[in-house]
Amino acid sequence: MIRYKTEEEIAILREGGKIHAKILKELVKKVKPGAKTSDLNSYAEKLIDEAGATAAFLGYRPKGVKRPYPVSLCVSINDEIVHGIPSHQKILKESNIVSLDLGLKYNGMMTDSAITVSVGVVDELGMKLIRATEEALNTGIKAMKIGGHIGDIGAAVMKVAGRTGFQIAEDLSGHGVGYDVHEEPFVPNFSKAGEGPEIKPGLVIAIEPMFVEGNSAVKALKDGYTYVTRDGKRAAHFEHTVAVTKNGVEVLTKM
Repeated sequence: MIRYKTEEEIAILREGGKIHAKILKELVKKVKPGAKTSDLNSYAEKLIDEAGATAAFLGYRPKGVKRPYPVSLCVSINDEIVHGIPSHQKILKESNIVSLDLGLKYNGMMTDSAITVSVGVVDELGMKLIRATEEALNTGIKAMKIGGHIGDIGAAVMKVAGRTGFQIAEDLSGHGVGYDVHEEPFVPNFSKAGEGPEIKPGLVIAIEPMFVEGNSAVKALKDGYTYVTRDGKRAAHFEHTVAVTKNGVEVLTKM
């Protein structure tokens, strides 16, 4: 069941979204060759604490997973699509592409956002992948209209994938957010316009297209969280928390 948010709750999410965007913007500045992903996580925790918020991912345990997520930030490099776990051993290298995915809880309400950036100089195909995935996110958001349907978002994402020549990572999608990290509705990146729940005031969702260079097939690693491309080719991931108010669609985590 979709749990619609009140205007007061969306106001809290709006405030949390601004904090969220500032934190991600600061984290991007730390993405450099030689940076330990564990240091990125530590910096994220410092910024979250200073903002008076808490990390939504730390200790989060999705259904069917054996252990809670052990850190606050997801850092996914190259063929890692989502939920990469930072560590002292994972160090950023020149020409990597890296996704930073952060969940934030502020005054009891949660937002979710991700960005993919280059580490140093990245080849033309890698940059094209990053740009196309970000375009898919923006296009998906633009497809949201009051009275429309969730399927309109995925249909828009699919058009960008088809036009740019990239594949959409299978089985990974967006979701409702606000009271919890993951809520209904399911927000697929594969869909037909006009399908799915109606878009109406009170709806808050995380839209997150994930594009890959090669085959769309994915697999989960033994850590229980990290999803990678099955063929080892690179992926990119962008995400925003978006709310629907009586005045229209609002991106809460926009930088």
